[in-house]
Amino acid sequence: MYPSKPVRSNADRKSSRCEVDYFSSRASIEGVEHNALNSTVDRLWESEILASLSELISVPALSPAFDADWAARGHLDAAAEHVRRWVASRSLPGASVEIVRLDDRTPLVVVDIPATPGGVDAGTVVLYGHLDKQPPVGGWADGLGPWTPVLRDGRLYGRGAVDDGYSAYAATAAVEAVRASGGEHARCVILLETCEESGSPDFAAYLEHLKPKLGDVTLVVCLDSGGNDYDRLWITTSLRGLVSVDLTVRVLDVAAHSGMASGIVPSSFRIMRTLLDRVENAATGEILIPEMNVEIPAHRLAEAQASVAAAPGAVGRAYQRSGTTQPAAATDLDLVLNNSWRPTLSVIGAAGLPQPTDAGNVLRTHTTLTLSFRLPPTANSEAALDSVLKLLTTDVPYGATVEIAREEHGGGWNAPEMAPWLSAAVENVSKTVYDAPWGTVGLGGSIPFVGLLGETYPNAQFLVTGAGGADSNIHVPNEWLHLGQAARVTTSVGHVLHAHATR
Repeated sequence: MYPSKPVRSNADRKSSRCEVDYFSSRASIEGVEHNALNSTVDRLWESEILASLSELISVPALSPAFDADWAARGHLDAAAEHVRRWVASRSLPGASVEIVRLDDRTPLVVVDIPATPGGVDAGTVVLYGHLDKQPPVGGWADGLGPWTPVLRDGRLYGRGAVDDGYSAYAATAAVEAVRASGGEHARCVILLETCEESGSPDFAAYLEHLKPKLGDVTLVVCLDSGGNDYDRLWITTSLRGLVSVDLTVRVLDVAAHSGMASGIVPSSFRIMRTLLDRVENAATGEILIPEMNVEIPAHRLAEAQASVAAAPGAVGRAYQRSGTTQPAAATDLDLVLNNSWRPTLSVIGAAGLPQPTDAGNVLRTHTTLTLSFRLPPTANSEAALDSVLKLLTTDVPYGATVEIAREEHGGGWNAPEMAPWLSAAVENVSKTVYDAPWGTVGLGGSIPFVGLLGETYPNAQFLVTGAGGADSNIHVPNEWLHLGQAARVTTSVGHVLHAHATR
């Protein structure tokens, strides 16, 4: 039903050596086990993973929020079954792989891999990924498409390549490579959900269902993240929370001629501007709501300073600004903190406004905006939402009607302090796999399942990382996976698994 091989560009067709180079640019590592781990990862990505991941890209497995008929279409089931079959074919003695389905919920792939002898007493490692995808979105470049895997210059294009289909293969390959290299790992359980892009509404139920089976979880590895470049291992140490509402200002029951009604009936847009000024400084973008502002922890500030120093200018160059548009702050440090530990407001939707070519001389009945606030990781999202509602609905100018709809809030996440063994493992990876210092990111987006895992397993260590970059086009046209970084992340996870089991 789906194509099994990526479309290759002319450059990729010229020589198989080009493909090998995608996976062989890591520094040498002393020790037979380490070399064996690296070579196993390279081989798996080159000869085993690429073809299967390409086939997964071709499955239009839209997340339920974007496909109300997902159950009838069966694409999520097809993605889950495709990955199940691939994992079941691997060299993982004693491993079980199954698709778990609770009533009226999306499927979950569960891979349970027994510990090696040296990791039996180390608890359980949960490795997380997801198989559902964002909508295809129009505007893909010539020769590219959401469901057509294309290999160009070490990049695998297609929807779900980097977000997050590769994670299923990286997690499995990391475990397989540890075993092949003679290393040790604890019991590993890979969880691959199929509703992450919808906010993971089913994941809590599955975690509760699997809690007795998972046992003592001591390490969580999440591969649904990334960093500012592809030259080092990036670790996500915090995630922002979210408050979102649809705000409507209504001034008329029936629209009126603007030439006749303006000056008599107040503009709904002007009232909207007044309300927005209560929550945001329009000149600076500063959010004026006390409940949304927190003191930045000293160690997170130090991490941000170190990451800026490690990749100077990377965050400012991350997005293609139009024309002469300048960044929102003058320094890289302020840009990083704005995107991680300071609240922001984005207007992400609007209604009541016709297209310019359809606009007549009409004083409109209402204006609706969707307001999306990103919160610092430690802010109380419920208190923040309550404050927003009060500010937007109290003492409204002219007594205009204000309507609030689609209220949403979610907390952020602040990673626990790294245990010495994990810190040492990451340092080792930085010197050997990358030959560059590791960096940290406070991810501006919200990933609900990480906070949920943090609440469920408060004593576990967390490694939240991934192969994504700011230019990977996640959620937009031309999504692509950096194959070399995906392989390096896989190798890094293998080293961390070994360090965890032998700590």
